[in-house]
Amino acid sequence: MGYTLAVLGCGTMGIAVLSGVLTSLETRLRSPAHPSSDQEPASGISTPTASMFLDAPEETLPSRFIATVGREETARKLKKTFAAMGRLGEQVEVKAGGQNVWAAGEADVILVCSKPNVAKTILLEEGMSEAVEGKLVISICAGVTIAQLRSWVPASTKIVRAMPNTPCKIREGMTVVSPLDPSDAHYRSLILAIFTSCGRCRFLDEKHFDACTALAGSGPAFVALVLEAMVDGGVMMGLPRAEALELAAQTLQGTGRMALYAGLHPAQLKDSVTTPGGCTIAGLLTLEDGRVRSTMARAIQVATNHAAGLGQDKK
Repeated sequence: MGYTLAVLGCGTMGIAVLSGVLTSLETRLRSPAHPSSDQEPASGISTPTASMFLDAPEETLPSRFIATVGREETARKLKKTFAAMGRLGEQVEVKAGGQNVWAAGEADVILVCSKPNVAKTILLEEGMSEAVEGKLVISICAGVTIAQLRSWVPASTKIVRAMPNTPCKIREGMTVVSPLDPSDAHYRSLILAIFTSCGRCRFLDEKHFDACTALAGSGPAFVALVLEAMVDGGVMMGLPRAEALELAAQTLQGTGRMALYAGLHPAQLKDSVTTPGGCTIAGLLTLEDGRVRSTMARAIQVATNHAAGLGQDKK
């Protein structure tokens, strides 16, 4: 019959993940029955995606949703946001003002989506230890390590780290999850059902999480900056802004899909467009003059280093 999913600190990322889950569940309800399968996709280019969600067994899918926020005003806005998503969205129980312990007690799976510096406060609230005992707690708090999380909850609580990104809201997200023991097959199924409903999902060792936070978590902002610059260039050369945005956004999307689904290296994609003496090589040389390549790579490096300190106590 499914289980209860509680999202504690349901801000931007909590909304993104929950929106993806709700939308995918609505799609699943409207789709013909899919046979369940225990076979997991291979890694690499066939990283688990939304198609796996459609085939997921019913018991791995949430059927009740609770979201907590700090203020009543935020709760009212959140209810409207979820209500706009359809029947399932209207059923989300949005609670404000110190309801984290109650929500965790009602839930089978707890998703901690608060700011990194608030996660400790939430998990050490009075009564929280009993509320999460023996349950699965998934933290998407950047920089907060598994060791830290385990020190704040009972030993019987299963702790997992995940790093989704904002495109989860439209089911085009990329989520990285910390590995599970082979004996935790049920938890693995639950996690895949949540995050494949939002896009792609991959398991990676925790040592990579800060880099994943920078590349996938912060990545949408970096890509948006490139997108904005491309649009401005088009406008500068006379294109209407709406058309310039459509051209640039579809170009970025299409290029990304060619890398993912055709398995083409970015250099191959670049070279396939670059003809001798053409306009593409002229533009590329200008980008190289501006050190765009190294600047973008350094941005990932700096963001990674910053992510490492987000969940740590300030000295």
